[in-house]
Amino acid sequence: MQRKKAYLALLTQTFIIGFSFLFVKIGLNYATPMDVLAHRFLLAFLVANLIVASGKISLRIDLKTIKRYAPLALFYPVLFFAFQAYGLVYTTSSEAGIIQATVPVFTLIIAGIMLKERTNLLQKSGIVLSVAGVIYISLMNSSVSGNYSFKGLAFITISALSFAFYGVLVRKTMHNTNNSPFTLTYIILMLGAVVFTSLSVGLHVKENNLQSFFAPLLQWEYVVALLFLAVLSSLASSFLSIYGLKYIEASKAAVFNNLATLITVVAGVLFLNEQLHYYHVIGAVIILAGVFSANRK
Repeated sequence: MQRKKAYLALLTQTFIIGFSFLFVKIGLNYATPMDVLAHRFLLAFLVANLIVASGKISLRIDLKTIKRYAPLALFYPVLFFAFQAYGLVYTTSSEAGIIQATVPVFTLIIAGIMLKERTNLLQKSGIVLSVAGVIYISLMNSSVSGNYSFKGLAFITISALSFAFYGVLVRKTMHNTNNSPFTLTYIILMLGAVVFTSLSVGLHVKENNLQSFFAPLLQWEYVVALLFLAVLSSLASSFLSIYGLKYIEASKAAVFNNLATLITVVAGVLFLNEQLHYYHVIGAVIILAGVFSANRK
């Protein structure tokens, strides 16, 4: 029963992540990437505190607990988002999408070493198949270009590795602790808010335009996008992924990351009037087949 709930949690998280790109695009029309990160984690941390204050969830956190979970927050969201943001400065989104699609492969290798997770040939084939589906869509979406940036690709690769390590460490930590998924979620949001807000405010102070940090909050479209990114994409998504990883092997859970690509395509077609091409359908079938195979026993 717990595994069924865990799969449902991962599936729900996948839909949230898939739609989050739509709201990120809206947010970036009004604020810089670092400001968006600061605002979303600040708001998510505020909502988490409101939940605790309501008495619906009991939370006890001491310095020992924070030190235990801090490395997880370092990998995600700090390293993951930081290297992703700066990597996209030097490379295209298609190239970044291809590299991010390798997260399940990295996770499979790391989980095999650190957690001794074992997968059969069908599951391994499913992971590779889902990666191939994302790469296919990314390649078909991209235009032929001679641009190449080793720095950009290196940054995106580090971002992908960070997410893979995060998934494995969450699985290891939650499998050997009695702490609730919300405890880890709270600490992740807290550290994310501290780091990204410090960086964002620091940059504005350096440029002597601190008012620009608050300006986007006066735009209703930005606030709507921020609510989704903070409450669902940061708070709810983190909780759901941690809950799922408590009961599902890291290598299997990571494959859902590629399913988010399919959701992003659908969201773009439905809400941004983007075109649906034949290769989207082919890629979707490949991804779904891969996710199904990877989670077969």
